[in-house]
Amino acid sequence: QLVLLYEEVLYTIRHRLGKPEHHHVADSQELYAYVQKAFGMDEEEHRVIMQQVKELESPVFCLKATVKEAKGILGKDVSGFSDPYCLLGIEARSQELAHPDHKKRMKAVVKDLIPEDQIHRTQVISQTLSPVWDETFILEFEDVEMASFHLDMWDSDVMESVRHKLGELTDLHGLKRIFKDARKDKGQDDFLGNVVLRLKDLHCWSDQWYLLEPRTETYPNRGQCHLQFLLTHKKAKADGQGRTQPSYTVHRHLLQQLVSYEILQHQAGSITWDGELSRHASTVLYLHATQKDLSDFHQVMAQWLGYSKLYQSLEFNSNCLLHQITSIEYQWVQERLRPEQKAELAESFQSLLTYGVSLIRRFRIIFPLSVPRSTERLQSLLRVLVQMCKMKAFRELCTLSPDLPGMVSTALKSGTMEWFHMQKQHLKPMVKSMEENGRALSRLLVEVVGDLQQCQKIWNKFFLNTFKLNLFSIAFLELESLVAEHIQEQLHEIDSSMSKPTAESLFQLYMNLQELYRMKDFLPKREGPLALRNFHQWFKVAVPQWLQKAYTIALERTQRAIQMDQLTPFGEHNKHSTSTVDLSTCYAQIVKTWQQLSWPDPEEAFMIMVKLVEDMCKIALMYCRLIKERAEALSLSEQNEGEAANRLCIVVNNIKQLRLLILRLPLQLDWAQLEQRTEAVIDPQQIQHTLHNQLDSTVSCLDHEIRDVVQALATKLEKGIARHIQELSSSSDTQEPEDSIIPLMKFLESELQYLNEHLVQENFNSLLALLWRHTLAVLSAAAGQLGSSTQHYKKLHYALKSLERCFHADGCGLPLETLHTAAFLSLETHLALCSSTSRKLIQKYFSNRIQQQLDTNSEKYGAVTIKALYRPSEQKLHVDVLNAVNLIPLDSNGSSDPFVQLTLEPRHEFPEVVARTTQCKKNELHPLFDEAFDFLVPPEKCRQEGACLLLTVFDYDTLGANDLEGEAFFPLCRLPGLDADEDQVNAGQVPQTRLPLTHPKPTGDEILRLLESRKGDKEAQAFVKLRKQRAKQSKET
Repeated sequence: QLVLLYEEVLYTIRHRLGKPEHHHVADSQELYAYVQKAFGMDEEEHRVIMQQVKELESPVFCLKATVKEAKGILGKDVSGFSDPYCLLGIEARSQELAHPDHKKRMKAVVKDLIPEDQIHRTQVISQTLSPVWDETFILEFEDVEMASFHLDMWDSDVMESVRHKLGELTDLHGLKRIFKDARKDKGQDDFLGNVVLRLKDLHCWSDQWYLLEPRTETYPNRGQCHLQFLLTHKKAKADGQGRTQPSYTVHRHLLQQLVSYEILQHQAGSITWDGELSRHASTVLYLHATQKDLSDFHQVMAQWLGYSKLYQSLEFNSNCLLHQITSIEYQWVQERLRPEQKAELAESFQSLLTYGVSLIRRFRIIFPLSVPRSTERLQSLLRVLVQMCKMKAFRELCTLSPDLPGMVSTALKSGTMEWFHMQKQHLKPMVKSMEENGRALSRLLVEVVGDLQQCQKIWNKFFLNTFKLNLFSIAFLELESLVAEHIQEQLHEIDSSMSKPTAESLFQLYMNLQELYRMKDFLPKREGPLALRNFHQWFKVAVPQWLQKAYTIALERTQRAIQMDQLTPFGEHNKHSTSTVDLSTCYAQIVKTWQQLSWPDPEEAFMIMVKLVEDMCKIALMYCRLIKERAEALSLSEQNEGEAANRLCIVVNNIKQLRLLILRLPLQLDWAQLEQRTEAVIDPQQIQHTLHNQLDSTVSCLDHEIRDVVQALATKLEKGIARHIQELSSSSDTQEPEDSIIPLMKFLESELQYLNEHLVQENFNSLLALLWRHTLAVLSAAAGQLGSSTQHYKKLHYALKSLERCFHADGCGLPLETLHTAAFLSLETHLALCSSTSRKLIQKYFSNRIQQQLDTNSEKYGAVTIKALYRPSEQKLHVDVLNAVNLIPLDSNGSSDPFVQLTLEPRHEFPEVVARTTQCKKNELHPLFDEAFDFLVPPEKCRQEGACLLLTVFDYDTLGANDLEGEAFFPLCRLPGLDADEDQVNAGQVPQTRLPLTHPKPTGDEILRLLESRKGDKEAQAFVKLRKQRAKQSKET
């Protein structure tokens, strides 16, 4: 068969006809060399077959001429139209033309040049200037070099009466035509033009318009004629393949041979070949098709049969098939095919369909994503199958039209099952054990999940767009069922006594199964329960081992981290050490374990959560104990107190960081979601009692640990603070307070700056609060030493205010509301008093009595009424003592002899002003005095602290000391006229002031106690003596 085909192609090249196309190979020797390679013939085989071809009879050369139409021809009839027809034939001996561009007018007509039996005539088209014939003639010739094609166009002249012609007359030109017809022979046709072509100038196939040439110059523009030429062989050679097989079958075999060669020559491989043939192959196939006069449809059919068959053995770009499908669909007419051709075409459709579906079944292997353009190849195949099944030819020839989507769906299911069993066999463990089984199943699931991801992300859109098939759904449902069945078979023997490696392999298997099951979310719709819906129950016995492993790993890692921890900050901006980082990682891993488990059963999930939280709390408490032991061990080995304090700072920071980790657990473990999931099966109170209480208990323990460590740090500083305060307290009174505080402030600045650098802010504030309480206690003890000098208290008071600023640190330390405790306020008041001069204390005493006076509403000792006015121009204080009321009876007769003593206090502010008294009113409890007194007082003295008019009401006693009825204090700073112009104050409008009488308390006044302690101060002692005398007379208890 191959030899006969080779003989055929050599015969075709040897007897080629026509002028070569510009894109074809003109040199026949090149074509011989090409086909020799394409058929794999050596030189000897080629020579022998070539000799046989030369000995074969030459074909009869034919010109297949089609006269299609004409336009713009001359109108020869009276009506202005013509009745054209054509005479055509081949002149065996061509006349030489003077020049290719200027042909010599051919005066001879076809009748004169060509034998009558070789002349062909078209039909006459009546009354037109644009005739359409579309008639085809086979014209034989012997020598293409010498032969020429001739075509004459004539106007047919039929005998008509003059009366009829006159009836058709339309213009003057028609009248002239009647006279001309009268002069010529009856029945003579008119020449309309001709076309003369040399055959050697024609291509194998051409289709174009030619100008109609005149015989004379009378009418040079005679219109155009549309001709189509095909140079063919009228009959095949005397023997060979052509006698037994149809030409299009031979053409198909030739095409298959050349295409196979072209694909093999394609350097990038067959799958990237786009169907484009070389110039040599195109030339050979073109020559063969034209010589055999194959129709376009038969050529396309031969190409389809050839390409579709080759595709099944030499896979190439299936887009090549789309062109043939489109062409067959466009040109399809069933009646043009013989029964055997129909059967052959139907068989090719069925064969390609079967092959294409088999490729789809094995698409994972045939179109691997590791190979470039695999997706394009599959997409192209799907498109070819769909277009093929839509063809009219397919529907008419393949009477049992297949359900293509159904076939593809079935193929995908069976292909998925085959792929799974192949992967299962490939990943089968070498050693039969539960551990190895678990690992093998995990590897299998990795492959399954990877395949489903590819189906969902890459392949699915092609099947959806082409067949409306959801590949992912088909693959997932098939694989999910196969996986469930296979894993249940493998896991039926596991129990709680499994080894640790087995438990680990099962955990990985559980994770892979979970990932596979989650892919159900990509299903468009779910019909019925999935086989994997309760897969977690298969692993229930392994859960305790998984949780224990998570705890053990975290515990051991935490212990190692503490052993390696040098208790130094691990970063420039961090104040805790490396072990907290490891601890945080351990917690994160436990949280990840919980998230990975994602246990579906809510009640069981709650129990798992309880166990995990319990484990993390145990690790936290263990960490506190071990990190403190680590700090002690490091301190013992170095005996460096500074370093020991530094390590304590790191320890408390670490515990604080651990506390933050613990507090973040509810959020990280998503307790809120767990509570929602379990609300139907577990009482929220139970969750509170178990999870929250457990966490709160752990946080409370951590807080206690933090307080203990902070207290230890504070204790180290408290000694230094107490020592410096003691030194300040015992320093010489000659030293200024600003100087005496310097050592204490330097000590605190150094220590607190160091601690601030090494403690996190919250721990530092806790430490400051402890130190502040201790400092107040030490200062209070120092301030409780009565008899100390004023300078002593000044130093302590200055120290207190300096320490307040130090601990507040402009808002960076403790807030003022934390500093201003009751102890601080009491101490500050006490030190302010103790550090004051005696005169300042006396002033303060009177200020207090004035305030008591203002706060008193009770008149149990009676009241005194006055009017007071200050006259700035005279610098005089004018006082009218009006009366007293409700005095207590102090005499035995049940009455009293009252008088009022007026003094300006404190005495040291008014040394020149003497005391004044009113007249004594006998036996009167409601005396009316109505007496006026003037005191010469500068206005600034009235504004001094404690400045007041003291009104003392006495009961006159003739024999002994006068008895005290009561005393009242009027503040001079409130005098009318003191802060106003004198013109604005009317003496008659000054209001009366009613002052309740009070008695001093006999004991307990702190100022008097301080003044009494100043034994060397005569002024203080005199004031205390006077006030004691009044206190003795007091009715207060």
